[in-house]
Amino acid sequence: MSISSINYASSVLGAQIRNINQQLTDLSTQLSTGKLSQNYSGMGTNEGFAIASRAQLSNIAAYTDTITNVNVNINLANTALQSLTTIRNTVQTGSANTAQDLNVNGQTIAQNTAAAQFGSMVGVLNTQSGNRYLFSGTAVDTQSVADAGDIINGTTTQAGFKTVMAERQAADLGANGMGRLVQTQPTPSSVQVSEDVAGSPFGLKIKAVSSTLTGATVTGPSGSPVSFSVDLNGNNPNNGDKLSIQFTLPDGSTEQIDLTASSATPTPLGSFAIDASVPVNPNNTAANLNTALNTAIKKLSNTSLVAASAVTAGDNFFNTASSAIGAPKTNQAAPSAPISGATALSGTSPSDSISPGFVAGDTITVNGTTLTFVGSGATGNQLNVTDSIQTLLSKIDAITGTSKPSTVHGGAITINTDDAAGLNITSSNTSALVSLGFSATPVTATQPPLRVGSSPASSATTLVNGSANTVKWYLGNDGPGSPRSTAMARVDDAVTVQYGAQANEDAIRRQLQAIAVFATFSTSPTGQYSGGQVSALSLRVTQALTQQPGQQRIEDIQTDIAMAQNTMKDATTRQTQAKAQLQTIVDQAESASPDQVASEILALQNALQASYQTTSKLAQLSLVKFL
Repeated sequence: MSISSINYASSVLGAQIRNINQQLTDLSTQLSTGKLSQNYSGMGTNEGFAIASRAQLSNIAAYTDTITNVNVNINLANTALQSLTTIRNTVQTGSANTAQDLNVNGQTIAQNTAAAQFGSMVGVLNTQSGNRYLFSGTAVDTQSVADAGDIINGTTTQAGFKTVMAERQAADLGANGMGRLVQTQPTPSSVQVSEDVAGSPFGLKIKAVSSTLTGATVTGPSGSPVSFSVDLNGNNPNNGDKLSIQFTLPDGSTEQIDLTASSATPTPLGSFAIDASVPVNPNNTAANLNTALNTAIKKLSNTSLVAASAVTAGDNFFNTASSAIGAPKTNQAAPSAPISGATALSGTSPSDSISPGFVAGDTITVNGTTLTFVGSGATGNQLNVTDSIQTLLSKIDAITGTSKPSTVHGGAITINTDDAAGLNITSSNTSALVSLGFSATPVTATQPPLRVGSSPASSATTLVNGSANTVKWYLGNDGPGSPRSTAMARVDDAVTVQYGAQANEDAIRRQLQAIAVFATFSTSPTGQYSGGQVSALSLRVTQALTQQPGQQRIEDIQTDIAMAQNTMKDATTRQTQAKAQLQTIVDQAESASPDQVASEILALQNALQASYQTTSKLAQLSLVKFL
């Protein structure tokens, strides 16, 4: 019989020593790393909270990176917008105080400054953040605006703004330099002035005529094309009697010619001579009136009209707003009289109404919104069948949101819109729509850029879509929706910000357009009317660069993106607070207290020493000692 030796390694005491050693190793690791464990299984029961907190901390870190990147883009955009404000103020100051001294190129110093500022503005609008164009909307990899030289001068295949402006000026002035007006003397005692073509968008439009000429008869303005006449009827007017004619210019402004009968010698400016021969011959006075009127119309045409034409050419080239123009129509009451804003939408002959007119139950649908005709008591999107054309146009304008009201002139209706691509008007009564001058259905707007429709421009009567052969100045995204929504970012679990911008936004486009008009226009350095042209243009440019109530401003865009920054600032504040709380949860679940770990290590070391002593004694046991 043999007795096996005692195996201390497999004894309870040996296992206890190994356990203490393992605990010491773990505690040493905790002391050096500050963590309870190097794996989730050793973290304890609170590790589930720590894991969830870590996920939220990871989200916050991603949001922080997003906010940092978005802030960079917003700061760059805001700097660019501030530069646009500085450019606007510089050009506006120059246009408001410009001297009329022309250089050899027919421009003032202020216009030369505007040309430089135009190039600067184009550069600002092509600002990039990394490889992202800030003013291109969603088309972030596309240059926002065409090169300044191409916009003004064109390319080998496409016309620039300078060409569009020259064509428009020729069309508005007409071959005789009279603003497309035709002046005649039907009889020795009378004078007549007529627009050359009904419904033409070019030239001066006769708005109103008033007279205090003693014994004279004034007829019109009426007819198609619109005309008026003044017949002295063999009478001499009294000294100081006056004839006044109001004209509407292509840019929508109104100018008035006042001619006063005068017996003074020499005849004062703005007057016509009363015949003083013996015997008196009133027909000579009529001839004098005809000459004075011709001179006044030529002066108006070659000063204010030329300036208005330049401004309108800017609209044709830069503005995405456009219009639908109907054919001239007459009313039932007087077949020779054109319809007007007061003409009713229905009525029994010989009332001032269209024929055929609308009846109860008919509809007109504008951009998806339906207007319904009722017998009486119209409310909301309803029209009485006896309402006027102007009432209809006001309803249409309210739906389209146009910044330029629709009009009726010379029997032709012009429906203006700020979204040419989106205009769509249909009616259940197509015959009544034809009575308004619109033969094609749906009624749509001519697409910009708009060019003079035929050659020679001086006799053209239409504007046509020039996109095929004209430089497109804005190259970025121009789809529907807010420009701000073209760039969006999530900056918190339930918070997104919008910070996009487009160079064709109304405030930016209007400024670029006004500066381009001022910078591009030139005239003869020695021309008779050159000073008047520059003066009239400067006035219009100054007004265009002056903020008007209801118009978008550059500052409005800055406010929008500043709101995005404020939203991100608030999100950052919340996330900073949450981050601290979440980190506390993680630390409490995973961190080891150095003091506690040190205390436990000391206790284990004491226990291990005692175990080793016991083990040592047991290791010295033998059968003899045991017995």
